[in-house]
Amino acid sequence: GVLPGVASLELVIAQNDRAAVYVGRCSVYPTGFELELRVLAAAHAGELDPSLNGIYHRPGRGTNYEDMLRFGLEFDDGRKATNVGGFAHRGEEPEGPVLWGMGGGGGGGRWRQDFWVWPLPPPGPLTLACEWPAAGIKLNRVEVDSQLLRNASARARELFPDRASSVRGGTWSSGSPVSRKPRSADPGD
Repeated sequence: GVLPGVASLELVIAQNDRAAVYVGRCSVYPTGFELELRVLAAAHAGELDPSLNGIYHRPGRGTNYEDMLRFGLEFDDGRKATNVGGFAHRGEEPEGPVLWGMGGGGGGGRWRQDFWVWPLPPPGPLTLACEWPAAGIKLNRVEVDSQLLRNASARARELFPDRASSVRGGTWSSGSPVSRKPRSADPGD
């Protein structure tokens, strides 16, 4: 029941002659934010698939992390989350942060994946990182001032006050889980 504030990051996380990974907009709520991750492949890049919401079985490719784009973030206090691994939803509030895969899709050299990030980052830099070995993208990190997200959160407006109390969990549950524990694209390690 909340209209989010919007933060336009327009931030390229990594780019080479085969592909680019960037963040466009973030919809920011009082408790967390939706992050829009976009991936573009050059026309000459060949067959690529970033598997943005975690690995899945693809005939002939198995279920390893070799082809997958690995994406993660790190708060200024050192807490991290990535899109590899898993997050066990036990109905309890997690320690955080949580990077939770939401809607996405793509093909033909263009992909989009939305992630829910909980909680809002503390003051200081927010580090975004990715690597995509299949596209020749080595681990790269960029920082953004988390104040941009915190300012957008302050602009969020409650539209249906009674709705929030009826939502189970109410602060972070949504979509399919990815991870709060980093694996290979470990920002800051």
